Amino acid sequence: MTQDVLEKENKEIAKQYKELLKISYRTLSTDDKKLIRKAFDIAVDAHKEQRRKSGEAYIFHPIAVAKIVASEIGLDATSIAAALLHDVVEDTSYTLNDIEQLFGATVAHIVDGLTKISAIEQERDVSLQAENFRKMLLTLNEDVRVIIIKIADRLHNMQTMESMRQDKQIKIASETLYIYAPLAHRIGLYNIKTELEDLGLKYTEPEVYNDIFYKIKESKEEQDKYIQEFNTIIKSSLDKEQLDYEIKGRPKSIFSIRRKMLMQNVSYEEVYDKFAVRIIYKCDLEQEKFIAWKIYSIVTDHFRPNPTRLRDWISSPKSTGYEALHITVMGPKGRWVEVQIRSERMNEIAEKGFAAHYKYKNNEEEDQNLELWLNRLQDALEDSETNAVDFVEQFKLNLYAKEIFVFTPNGDLISLPKGATALDFAFSIHTEVGIKTRGTKVNGKLMPLSTQLKSGDQVEVITSENAKPNANWLNYTTTAKAKSKIKSSLKEEKKKIAEDGKEILTRKLKSLKINLDEKTINQMVVFFKVKTSLDLFYRVGNGIIDNQQLRNFAGSRSNAFIGFFKNKIRKQADPVEIEKDELSVKYDQLVFGKEEEKLDYTIANCCNPIPGDPVFGFITVSDGIKIHKNNCPNALQLQSNFTYRIIQAKWIDSSQQDFKAQLKITGIDNLGLVNSVTKVISNHMNIDIKSLSFDSDDGVFTGNIIVIVKNKNILNEVITKIKKINGIDKVTRV
Repeated sequence: MTQDVLEKENKEIAKQYKELLKISYRTLSTDDKKLIRKAFDIAVDAHKEQRRKSGEAYIFHPIAVAKIVASEIGLDATSIAAALLHDVVEDTSYTLNDIEQLFGATVAHIVDGLTKISAIEQERDVSLQAENFRKMLLTLNEDVRVIIIKIADRLHNMQTMESMRQDKQIKIASETLYIYAPLAHRIGLYNIKTELEDLGLKYTEPEVYNDIFYKIKESKEEQDKYIQEFNTIIKSSLDKEQLDYEIKGRPKSIFSIRRKMLMQNVSYEEVYDKFAVRIIYKCDLEQEKFIAWKIYSIVTDHFRPNPTRLRDWISSPKSTGYEALHITVMGPKGRWVEVQIRSERMNEIAEKGFAAHYKYKNNEEEDQNLELWLNRLQDALEDSETNAVDFVEQFKLNLYAKEIFVFTPNGDLISLPKGATALDFAFSIHTEVGIKTRGTKVNGKLMPLSTQLKSGDQVEVITSENAKPNANWLNYTTTAKAKSKIKSSLKEEKKKIAEDGKEILTRKLKSLKINLDEKTINQMVVFFKVKTSLDLFYRVGNGIIDNQQLRNFAGSRSNAFIGFFKNKIRKQADPVEIEKDELSVKYDQLVFGKEEEKLDYTIANCCNPIPGDPVFGFITVSDGIKIHKNNCPNALQLQSNFTYRIIQAKWIDSSQQDFKAQLKITGIDNLGLVNSVTKVISNHMNIDIKSLSFDSDDGVFTGNIIVIVKNKNILNEVITKIKKINGIDKVTRV
């Protein structure tokens, strides 16, 4: 490289450094500037031999990340220094110890967190990637700045990916859409989230991206003209109120336009709200709310609002700190247009995220808010037993969810994701309240636990010491916290039943002259096609494996050993098959509709779903019900054109499923008979009474009882016990 080029490069590096100090969102003290200068010098020295794929000096990357952290996110000098040093430990001869001695524990801690995240990103496997993502999120416990700088690092990588191989571009872009864009959204970094999404689309679907990009470019002139027209109509009314404001037009992001086209199944031209009008006003803090509603009043005087599209995030800010008033009005030329009303402070929060939010608070309050924000994220991380892929999916759901606001009986405001149910509300109050929920009242009326809540609902939870979660509760909840707590509770319940099952099994095998040792357990796991010894004990405890089946096992014991041996060989030989097998053990039955009916079906060839896949049923004209995966290539077309022929379907573990059974009881009426019958049923821990009615006619007693049971064996056991009650003549299953 010539001296001339090197000099030019050094001049550019010095220029970038000055710019970094100039664009910093926070006011930097002399000490701050010294810290940043020191970090800058070390970074320049550490990376002096390195170049990026594009050929430019590597140091431009950490400087660019530091600039994003300083101006677009608005973090402090410590974060700017850590951003400058974020690749030093990973890529150069400097150690973490060197960084700690030069910059202190905090900077070293952040750099360490960033180095760990970089190291885990090389993994290809989805489940490993998910597990690594969970580890990455757990660093939030230590310092949230690790994640924020990582988002800035990812943004700059996405901005400079042109010279990479295509397969690498697609991998990084997909990961960005999967993990980093939702995270940026959750932190309130809306501008960065939008850019990450657009860049993600640019590399994953370049044709789609370019098509929308050029169409937006072409319509820019028309859009500017429209905003000018809108402006002219309301300007005089706003000026009359002597308001200090500006009106801007903002095109919606390419990614969000693409999402609307897919969701509404329309072309680019048919997406009606491709841009928003933003009114930003200046005023004192105490006047903010008053002026926002004054502007709302002026806008709606001139343009008819859509009442269902009013979003008041001033009275109830989003949990990310976002504040604004959004209204959709019928603008000039009969077009719906979204109008966003924000003060300068609110606009800064929307653009800078949580850093700007805390700029307006004192330090103590800032720390409390940061703590609160961290706690909210912590809810999703609490259950360490969750499968990592499920965890990532759940976490993403909660990151992107829109919010609703509901009230406790005392009038406290609780924020929940849109679609949350009364049971989600119970868990959001406290885990113990959720676990002990017996019923819920919404607006004073007793409602099912699965009731979807709406903003403004007042919810009361009725608890009972005897209440405990059942597997259906997972269908009644949407939040990660509720699902993880229910799963934990069900696991505990399963363990208790399994402990009882182990004792029962030991006793029953003894009578068959068999000892319950490890060899026997392995044979039984294979014989009964269960996944683990826990599943085996659970099924015995639940009565699914009965005496007859145990006798069958005893009779085929020698064959079981051969089967076990063959199974071992097959497992080693065919890894794909075992995966299907394990899934089939866990999800061994397909059920349809809300009533979870068992119907005949065939598997669709286009996507070949296997047990455990998220699926739906499609009623064909000649082939009955066909099962498709939710992400089947034909799914969108079937769901949009033949909605009436779609039927809900899901794989379940039949050992966890409940069945409804109706019993008819007749006998001679005597005092205390009803009490004896209900006592027998309610004393059985695996039975739930759904409804009961008793009638007595001239000394003849008739009872109708609907119960929920796990399986036929339990039902038969209860029928036998009822028959033994004095006065009972007949017990029949209807």
